[in-house]
Parts: sequence; structure tokens; C-alpha cells
Amino acid sequence: MTMENNNSNVKEKTEEEKKREEEAKKIIVAVHSRSLQMLQGDFDDTYAVEGQIVNHPNFGPMFIYRLKEKEGDKEYACGFFMNEMLKKHQEAGRAGQWLASFYIDMIDAGVSRPLLAPPPDKDAAKKLLDEQIVPHCANSVREEFGDDKVKVGFNMHKQAGPVLEAGFPQLKDGNNACAMPLQYLMTLHLMNRDPAEALINGLYKIQDEYEAKQA
Repeated sequence: MTMENNNSNVKEKTEEEKKREEEAKKIIVAVHSRSLQMLQGDFDDTYAVEGQIVNHPNFGPMFIYRLKEKEGDKEYACGFFMNEMLKKHQEAGRAGQWLASFYIDMIDAGVSRPLLAPPPDKDAAKKLLDEQIVPHCANSVREEFGDDKVKVGFNMHKQAGPVLEAGFPQLKDGNNACAMPLQYLMTLHLMNRDPAEALINGLYKIQDEYEAKQA
């Protein structure tokens, strides 16, 4: 009797997992299709708009969209995480504008921007982080908030591993720092996204929370 109940529970659990997986797939496909249609509506006159779904080993489903000139050789590509896409699509009327803004910035720069190739090995990845990504993030954060107000440095997180941390040491009440895994910053860079934006947004959130407490 116990054996049969256990088998039944395992079967039910498996069916529930399958159902959740199918529902998740439908959401992913729907978000991808809707985003592709938005970009096609904004850029289809001049560009061929292509999209694909990829699965990142650490960050799950990601969406890649490319704009290719119909009468030229320039290409503009950008990648997005599933969680940020879901959040933006919940904001009625803003998802399309948000998506288009990344491509408008690249088009205005006038330089072809295909996706970057991942570093071939650990040494190349370390060099990319040390010489480009981390200095860019640190400089951008300091320019945004002032060199005397913000501290930027490395830290180690139990689950995420090495992180780049930025914070306001002068804020003593509550959380005063945010941290982003180096792998996450690397992924943003490779997707033609500004990795510093994640830290800057995190710091603004800390400021807003601190000011709300003081009010």
C-alpha cells in the first residue's frame, strides 16, 4: 500500500513538473514573439529583424535580437535576460520603447555591433574583466555618483562567487552596497549591454530606500 502511494506521488510530481515546464516554455515563446514583433514594427522599414532564444548555463533563457541593414552590411545585436523581459512586458506601453532604445543608441553610433565572441579561455576572460569590464564599471559608477561618495571593490559571495561591489560607506543605517557577479557583468558585456548600468541602478535603489527611511 505504501509502495503504491509513493509511486503515485512520484508520478503526480512528474506530471506537475511537466506541466510547469510546458507553461514556462509557452511564456518564453510568447515573450520572445511579442518582443520580436515590437522591434519589427519599429525597424522593419530599414532592417531585417531576427531573433532567437538561447539558454545560458547560469542565467537561464535569454533573448537575442539582431537588426541587419537591408541595403548595407551593418548589424546591431543585443541580448536580454528572461527576468528583465518579463518585468518590462508587465509595464504596459514601455516594453517596446525600452527594447528599441538599445538599438537606437547603437545605430546612432554608426558602428556595426554584432554580438561579441566569448573569451576562449580563463586567461582571456580574466584579461577582459581586468582591462575592460571592471575599469569601465568602476569609472562609470564614480562618474555617476562622485568619487568621494562611492566605494568600488571586489568581494566574494558564497553562492555567486567573485563579485564587483559598489556602495556608499557613509550610509550606516541599513544596506549600503550592491554587488554583481563578475560572470553576470561579463555576460552583459558580451550581449552589447552596458555592465555598469546594473551597478548604477542598484545604487540608485539604495539611495531611494535610504531617503525613504529618512523622510
